Amino acid sequence: MGLELGRLNTEEVNPHLRGGRVENYLGNNHPSSPERDSNLYLTILGSIAQHETSALANFATEPGFCTVSYYSFGLYAYSPDRGLNFDLLVIGVRVYRESSALDHVATEAGKVGSLAACYFAKRGHTVHLYEAREDVRQSEQFRGRSINLAMSVRGRTALKEVGLEKVIVKHGIPMKGRMVHAVNGERRPILYDPNNKQVELEDSNNIQVELEDPSNKQSIYSVSRKFLNELLLTAAEKDPNVHFHFHHKLVAADLDTGSTTFHRAGQSEAVSETADLVVGADGAFSTIRRQLMKRPGFDYSQRYIEHGYLELCIPPTEDGEFAMEQNYLHIWPRGTFMMIALPNQDRSWTVTLFMPFHKFDSLDTPEKLVEFFRECFPDAVALIGQEQLVRDFFATRPSSLVSVKCKPYHIGCTALIIGDAAHAMVPFYGQGMNAGFEDCRLLDELMERHNDDLSLVLPEFSQTRNEDAEAICDLAMYNYIEMRDLVNKRSFLWRKKLDELLFWLFPRKWVPLYTSVTFSNMSYTKCLSNKQWQDKVRLHCLSSVYFIETLKFNVYRGTPDRDSNLDLLVFGSLIFCESSALDYEAIENNLNLKG
Repeated sequence: MGLELGRLNTEEVNPHLRGGRVENYLGNNHPSSPERDSNLYLTILGSIAQHETSALANFATEPGFCTVSYYSFGLYAYSPDRGLNFDLLVIGVRVYRESSALDHVATEAGKVGSLAACYFAKRGHTVHLYEAREDVRQSEQFRGRSINLAMSVRGRTALKEVGLEKVIVKHGIPMKGRMVHAVNGERRPILYDPNNKQVELEDSNNIQVELEDPSNKQSIYSVSRKFLNELLLTAAEKDPNVHFHFHHKLVAADLDTGSTTFHRAGQSEAVSETADLVVGADGAFSTIRRQLMKRPGFDYSQRYIEHGYLELCIPPTEDGEFAMEQNYLHIWPRGTFMMIALPNQDRSWTVTLFMPFHKFDSLDTPEKLVEFFRECFPDAVALIGQEQLVRDFFATRPSSLVSVKCKPYHIGCTALIIGDAAHAMVPFYGQGMNAGFEDCRLLDELMERHNDDLSLVLPEFSQTRNEDAEAICDLAMYNYIEMRDLVNKRSFLWRKKLDELLFWLFPRKWVPLYTSVTFSNMSYTKCLSNKQWQDKVRLHCLSSVYFIETLKFNVYRGTPDRDSNLDLLVFGSLIFCESSALDYEAIENNLNLKG
C-alpha cells in the first residue's frame, strides 16, 4: 500500500496540508530537500490524511508511529535521498500531530463538562477541566441539587459512545410510565408504551441505535445526580489526556485568544491559562456566556417562571422496601401546582414539590403546611411522615427555575458553550441533562465529519443545535402544563388513547410527542414539527366527531339502526379522519393513507 501511495501526484495532495505549517517546516528546516522529495512527502501525507483523517490523532501512540513507518516505505522506496525523506516524513508527522492537538478547557467539571472531556480525549486532544468547587468524590456531603435525573434514550446514546451506558442501566431504576395520584388517594398508571411497541426510529444519521437492556428501552431511568457526577469524573480521569483543576473559579476570559484567568481557593494570585478551544459547560449562570453577551450580535433571553421547587423525601418502609410502586414516575397533579417522586437505589424516593412562590410563602407555619398537605396530598403525608415533612420543608428555601435561550454558541474557532450554558430549560420534560449529553455526541460527530476542523465544526454546531435547543426549551414549558393540569382532563386521556391507537397502526409515521422526545434521537425540531401537524389532525378529528354527533342528535335521534351506523361513522372519522373538512394532503403526506 505504501508503494501505491508513492505513485500519487501532487494534485492529489490534501489542500488543507499545503502552504501551511508542514510546508513551512520543510522549507525552514530542510532547505536542501529536492522539490520532488517535498512534493512526494506532501503527497503521501495528504493521502494518509484523506484515508486516515487529517488530524492523525492516532499517530500519538507507539502503534501510530509504526503506522507512520509503514506509510513511509513508499517514500523511502522512491526517493534518491532515502534517509533525509524518511526523517522528513516521521518528524513532519510529529510536528503536524502536535500542532493539530487542541488544548480544550471545560470550565466546569460537572456532568456535561466531564462527558465532553471524555469525547475530546478519545479523539487524542488534551483536556483541562476547571471546577470552582471541590472534587465531589472527596466530599463527605454532596452539596447542590439532589433532584434525581431522568435518563432517556438521548443521554444513554451519548454515554454508550464512551462505554458508560451499561453502568447507568445497571445502577438506574427503570420507570415504565407515570403513576397519577388523585386527591382521594386513587392511583392511575399511564404507561409510556402500553402496547409494548418499541420505537422504530433512527437517529440523526439514520443509524439504528442499539442500547443495553432492550426490554427496558421504553423506560426512563431514575439516576442519582451524585452517582452520575462521580461516574463521569472517574471515567474522564482514566484518560491520561484529561487533567483536573479543582478549586479554580473562572474570573475572566479573553475568548478571542483562548486566554482564561482563574482564582484558586486559598491563594491571592490568579492563575492564567491559554487554550486552543475554551468549552463553557458551566451551567445556567455561565461565566463564559456572560463574556459572549458583551459581544455585538449575540442574542440572549431568559425567563423565570413563577413557580419554584422544594425537595422532600419518602423513606423506605420499616422492612426496607419501596413505599410505592417502584417502576413509575409518581405525579400528584393539582392544577396550578404539582408534586413528583422518583425512586432511589436505597428504596427511598426523591420528592419535588413545584408550586408558585406566593403559595410557598403562605405556608409559613407547621400547622398551615400540614393542613395544606392533608387537603392536597393526603396520601403523601403518611408516606413522608408528618414530622419529616415539617423538618424538610422549613430546612431550606424553594429554588427558582429559569429557561435560557441564546445564539450563537461559539466565537470563531476558540470558544463554545454547551449544555445549560447554551440552553438551560425547566425540568418538566426531563431533557436538560439528556440534551447536554446529546450536545457532546453531536459535537463529536461533527468533529469526525470535518476532521476536527473547528472553523467548520463550531459554526455548524451553533446553527443546527440552536434550533433544536429552542424547540426543547419550548416543549419543556408546555410539558409543565401537561403534568400539573392536563393529565387529569378527559381531553388529555382521549388524546393519549388516540395517539396510542395511531402509533400502534402506523409506528413509523405517527409517533406521539413524548415518545419521539424521550425514546428516540430524532431532532427536537422534528419532534416539534410533528406535534404541530398532529395537533391539526386531532383538531380535524374533533371537528368531525362534533359535527356528526350534532347531526346524530338533531336529525337521526330515536332511530336505533341509524344510530348504530352513525356510531361506526364517528369511530371511522376518529381513526381515518374521513370528513370533507379534513386536510387530506396532511394525512396522505404524513400517514400515507389513501381515501
